[in-house]
Order: sequence, then structure tokens, then C-alpha cells
Amino acid sequence: MNDTRSPAASSGGEFLSFTLGNEHYGVDILKVQEIRGYDAVTRVPDAPDYIKGVINLRGTIVPVIDLRLKLHLHEARYDAFTVMIVLNVEDRVVGIVVDSVSDVIPLAAEQIRATPEFGAAVDTRVISGIGTHDERMLILLDIETLLDIADLGQPAAVEAPVA
Repeated sequence: MNDTRSPAASSGGEFLSFTLGNEHYGVDILKVQEIRGYDAVTRVPDAPDYIKGVINLRGTIVPVIDLRLKLHLHEARYDAFTVMIVLNVEDRVVGIVVDSVSDVIPLAAEQIRATPEFGAAVDTRVISGIGTHDERMLILLDIETLLDIADLGQPAAVEAPVA
């Protein structure tokens, strides 16, 4: 069986746990820049549905992606618990919208299993592994593959003009 885990997943580490619906997901904590409440975004014309728009984050224009829509889950309800996680991905800043953030979970390498094979029906490239913590499974996302920077149509974060 091939080990399809990312370097962070195969060696263990700390993961920010968040929810989408009833499922728990994790992203490498080293990719997280900040966690913010969800606020208004500026829509971008002709963008895919999962790109909610952009925000101005201290002078940097940041694309915002609704992770529920990107993962083809049911459309999200935006409420007081909706959160935006700002990530540094391949030298770019990207915001992802999730239902809620739980906590930072340390996982040892032996707590992380390789992604199961589902055949061609399920694209598992976006999953770096499955973590187990306190009887709960955590789907560890390979955020670089998931966000596929080419989807964003941006060469890098754009500096906003200073007024």
C-alpha cells in the first residue's frame, strides 16, 4: 500500500481542527496565519461559486474560498460561528471559510493513517491522512493540493494601494 501522506502528516505535528457539517478536518498549524470571524467580502465577477470574493487584510488582497463549496458539500449557513482561517499556502495568503474552529490537536506519526483508496470514484489527493484523537477521526487536508493555487487565477497576493 502506498503511503500518500504529506510530510507533515507522515511525521506528525500539530493540526488546527475545524468542522464542516458533522465532520472534523485538520490543517497543518504551520500554514495558519490567523483565525477571524467571517465578515463581508467583495465579490469578484465571473469567479467560481466556491470563491466568495476577496478581502483587504492589512493591505493585502486575499482571495476567500468557501471550503464547503470547494469540497462539494451542502451549501453553508453563515452564522455567528462561521469562521475564516487565513492561511499561508506556497507564499500566498488565502482565506478559507469553515463552519467552526475547534482547537489545535497534536498528532504523533502513529496516530495518522494513510488515506484509503477509493478507486477513481473519489479524488483523495486533497487528503494527506486520517488522524485519530480521543475516539474521533480527523480528515487531514493537503491544503496546497486542495486550494490548487492555479484555481485562484492569481500569481501571488496583491498589495492594495496605500491611500
